[in-house]
Amino acid sequence: MYDVIVVGGGNAALCAALSAAETKKKVLVLERAPEEEAGGNSRFTAGLFRVGYNGVDDLKKVMPDLSAEEIARTDFGTYTDEQFLDDMARVTEYRCDPDLTELLVKNSLATVTWMRSKGVRFTAAWGRQAFNIGGKFKFWGGLTVEAVGGGPGLIEGLTQAAKKNGIEIWYGARALSLVSDDSGVHGVVVKHQGKTQTLSSRAVVLAAGGFQADPEKRTRYLGPGWELAKVRGTRFNTGDAIAMALDIGAAAAGNWSGCHAVAWERNAPEFGDLAIGDQFQKHSYPWGVYINAEGKRFVDEGADFRNYTYAKYGRVILNQPGQFAWQIFDAKVKGQLRDEYKIRQVTKRTASTLEELVKQLALLEDVDLVRNLDLFEERSADPTIDAGTPDAGTGCSTIGHTGSPVARFRT
Repeated sequence: MYDVIVVGGGNAALCAALSAAETKKKVLVLERAPEEEAGGNSRFTAGLFRVGYNGVDDLKKVMPDLSAEEIARTDFGTYTDEQFLDDMARVTEYRCDPDLTELLVKNSLATVTWMRSKGVRFTAAWGRQAFNIGGKFKFWGGLTVEAVGGGPGLIEGLTQAAKKNGIEIWYGARALSLVSDDSGVHGVVVKHQGKTQTLSSRAVVLAAGGFQADPEKRTRYLGPGWELAKVRGTRFNTGDAIAMALDIGAAAAGNWSGCHAVAWERNAPEFGDLAIGDQFQKHSYPWGVYINAEGKRFVDEGADFRNYTYAKYGRVILNQPGQFAWQIFDAKVKGQLRDEYKIRQVTKRTASTLEELVKQLALLEDVDLVRNLDLFEERSADPTIDAGTPDAGTGCSTIGHTGSPVARFRT
């Protein structure tokens, strides 16, 4: 008999297990993936955390290793709970659950500080969320904190903390169903090492992510075409925990037809590659323009800061002819592009004139690219491009996570 069984092996699951271990003795984590692929989608992320803070003194609770020199050369600004709440409401178009959102926001700093106390190390996201302006780094968008080592470092830190606190972890253990009756949930049926067994527990926590790795569920809930989406993260998030909960009568909630869908390398593998991590994404589009397979612009690249638009443009790209798009950049912004454009695994085309670019992109010869792009009068002689595909990371909470085909371009 376990006190608590946690289904899942990512950030949420391991944090739930660590919290349970503070008051319970026998805690078990069931991770469907083998140990070498463990960590859920968390392992494929950059390990960034959005927290509310009123200044550097709050951030030092999470990052006590910040030196006086680092603080002196950095403008961290503030990101108050009120700003955080406003952003949540605006980005979700007021669809987020108000009570859950308030819990998330008002406990954000305390939660990450607690994770630090468990041994997870954090640093400032200088390389992702700050610009060097006149010799001083300035953060923007409220996203300041990241786990040391990114997503893989986050999972490593949490795993070591779990083992240190006596938490048992079974790898390659797929939860199949919940053991329940009229009085509640009493355990889990699990398949582990080729054998199906029933585990008894006083409590069960479901933290196994969404259904983004299941093309049938993507199509059922998100609509036709979503089976074509690339999966940014793990191949093991197929919605098992959601199905188990629904099977025993749990109420469905949230936006099931919405998702987190970003621009993703068109020729990336079907599922995430831990060696590449999140570098298949292409998020410098505000510096350039998107065009579809017909050479037409279809989105306002500068509608808002990238932080607030990147997770919804995958859906827009999926709706384009051929389910892909190009990102086009002038050579003058080449130095502004994010590091993800510099990896070897990018689909890129370069041309010295727009007419040549039309041929490079296999667009129709009569496409008036100059008119469609509506570029500034002054153009550099080196437009460059990357092709991409949306990535899938579907989630069924108030805000979901999924992806689809997208194209990228770079200089």
